[in-house]
Amino acid sequence: MQRVRILLALLVVGVVGAGAAFAIPAIGARSAAAKTVTIKVTATDFKFKLSKASVPTGTTVVFKVTNKGKIPHDFKINGKKTQLINPGQTKSVKVVFKKKGKLTYVCTVSGHARLGMTGKFSVGVAAVTNTTTTTTTTTGGGGGTACTTPTTTINVGMREYAYDLDKTSVPAGCIQFVVKNNGAEIHNFDPQGKHVGALINSGQTETWSVQLTAGTYQYLCDVGQHANFGMLGSMTVA
Repeated sequence: MQRVRILLALLVVGVVGAGAAFAIPAIGARSAAAKTVTIKVTATDFKFKLSKASVPTGTTVVFKVTNKGKIPHDFKINGKKTQLINPGQTKSVKVVFKKKGKLTYVCTVSGHARLGMTGKFSVGVAAVTNTTTTTTTTTGGGGGTACTTPTTTINVGMREYAYDLDKTSVPAGCIQFVVKNNGAEIHNFDPQGKHVGALINSGQTETWSVQLTAGTYQYLCDVGQHANFGMLGSMTVA
């Protein structure tokens, strides 16, 4: 009888030990799985919106980026970048965050970060409230405020990949720009530091006025690599 009791005790110990052996790997697997998260990123013209702005140190994040804008964008953070994402498409990038800190994410397409496609992502620290800001520069004089009584009108034609201005030198004052897209692709007209023109489709026109003082002003197209292709120039205000 004593021998039977000993055998039963050994059997119970074996069953419990086997259960623990299976439980420990399972717990480890759950722990590993908890360190990988998916964050949805919405890209528009020109800002990002993240479903989550912070993670613990050691987290692996899959950024799932959907472009809901009208032009191509990408998403770069911690040295990793998505492929160029066309409107309506979704691309993903996996990033391992091993160190604590606040990291910058950005769209690397020319001009897009300056227009607001950038922000901060927190790892192991409190989340940062991201706001869209626009930083602009100019080589000209002051001014740049909107005005309603134009003294001069400049007609701006846009095409692939150049601008056609009927005047490149005008007197200082309230300058009206009549901008028409004569090309097949989306373009805009951005006199840097003065007014960011809207993205307009083929055949569309926009009109706006801005007060300019004497100086030389650079302008370019903010879409993709259009400036690199030749959509940039300068005008003089005397």
